[in-house]
Amino acid sequence: MTTALNSRPGVKRSKLQEVSLLEGPMLLLRSIRGFRTNRSLIWLATVPVALFGLGIFTFALNAEEVTTLANLDGPQAAKFLADNLWLLVATILVIFMNAGFAMVEAGMCRSKNAVNILAKNLFVFALAVTAYWVVGYNLMYGDATGIPGLYWGGFFVDPDPSGALACAAGIDPDPDCVQLVPAVDFLFQSAFAGTAATIVSGLVAERVKFGEFVIFALVLSGIIYPISGSWEWNSGWLNTVGKVEFIDFAGSSIVHSVGGWAGLVGAMLLGPRIGKYVDGKPQAMPGHSMALATLGALILWIGWYGFNPGSQLGMDEFVAYVAVTTTLAAAGGAISATILSTLTSGKPDLTMIINGILAGLVSITAGCGNMGFVGSWVAGAVGGIIVVFSVAALDAAEIDDPVGAFSVHGVCGVWGTVVIGLWGVDGSTGLGIFNGGGIDQLAIQALGAGAYAIWTLVTCWIAWSIIGGLFGGIRVSEEEETQGLDIGEHGMEAYPDFASAK
Repeated sequence: MTTALNSRPGVKRSKLQEVSLLEGPMLLLRSIRGFRTNRSLIWLATVPVALFGLGIFTFALNAEEVTTLANLDGPQAAKFLADNLWLLVATILVIFMNAGFAMVEAGMCRSKNAVNILAKNLFVFALAVTAYWVVGYNLMYGDATGIPGLYWGGFFVDPDPSGALACAAGIDPDPDCVQLVPAVDFLFQSAFAGTAATIVSGLVAERVKFGEFVIFALVLSGIIYPISGSWEWNSGWLNTVGKVEFIDFAGSSIVHSVGGWAGLVGAMLLGPRIGKYVDGKPQAMPGHSMALATLGALILWIGWYGFNPGSQLGMDEFVAYVAVTTTLAAAGGAISATILSTLTSGKPDLTMIINGILAGLVSITAGCGNMGFVGSWVAGAVGGIIVVFSVAALDAAEIDDPVGAFSVHGVCGVWGTVVIGLWGVDGSTGLGIFNGGGIDQLAIQALGAGAYAIWTLVTCWIAWSIIGGLFGGIRVSEEEETQGLDIGEHGMEAYPDFASAK
């Protein structure tokens, strides 16, 4: 008979099914090689201690940041909080513009593609923010790499607010420091990146594959847009190449024309929608909801008060001034586009009123801080005239732009950039040739507008071509286009009750 005293210790092992709930975790740990001894378990016990210490260290860092903020005197703290709060509000307004873009595009297109359009506008912003967070922001605002026009600051965004607090406290030696916490600044800039990608959607509407489009949006917002944006907004080469600095206050070229040129390449590679041109003559393809499009235009107009005044990057006496120049330009664009469309077609065209407003807004985006009130209204009015002729010119060239996105953002983006060299101002000093500023400002504005056009056309043609080559083209099949992208791409309809009643 074998007794317990004669048994070899450790030979008999309990099964997991036989032990209690409290003994189970220890049994699992001991079954792992390296955790079978008590010494290994002691080392394992140090993990929560280390995590606790790391938590205390992190809390101490945060406490130091709070103390730094608390040490700001009254005016410094008020200015710091006002600037960051205003930029956060402006950011929300710009993000809300995505609803405006979605409504304008969906309303001006046919109901069978409404789900596809709404899905693109919604999903693209999520992709743009992610791509800009991972790589785009640091491509745009990173340190110089030694390669002309290229900047890099590593992956992801560093949220450390210590630099902004030091600037607010007046202890940063850089006189041009900005007291914006990186998280707020990133969020604001990512909303602009999303806008550039969203503009493309209107030009390729009703015929582009959903997956291929979102891949292109990732490339545009993560690489193409940030690199070109650094040329001006990160003190890049456009600020050093000429006798004067290039001016694009809120992005007529950097955001709007880049989005317009990118979409134009896609539209040309896709070709027109089925039935758009018959014997070289454009055929009307009315949108399914002008009420939706009108509401979208109003949302965009309101959102532009985040886009332009927010680009002041702080709350000061010039924010309201920029808001007024923005408003006057939108009004001028609406009036001129309405009058011209009435003269050419015999009746006021609501789509042209909408595009006239947007054209005026784009036309003032670059110069909203460098334009007088009269000059702002005139710049917007000229933009409203340009958009009417541009829409007709694209139709004559058989380039199908369902919502007039290139005419609004591309053509008027160039106009908004160049007009600063015509009658722009810097306080009481004239910048443009019509108010004594000379030719230098016009030359650098034209150079910048041309550089953004060439860069975007070349890089986006490469991007669209590679994506099309990898995935068998970027256009849906003829059957899918005829049936509607809602069913073909998403398996649902925007108005199922109306469809089933037919």
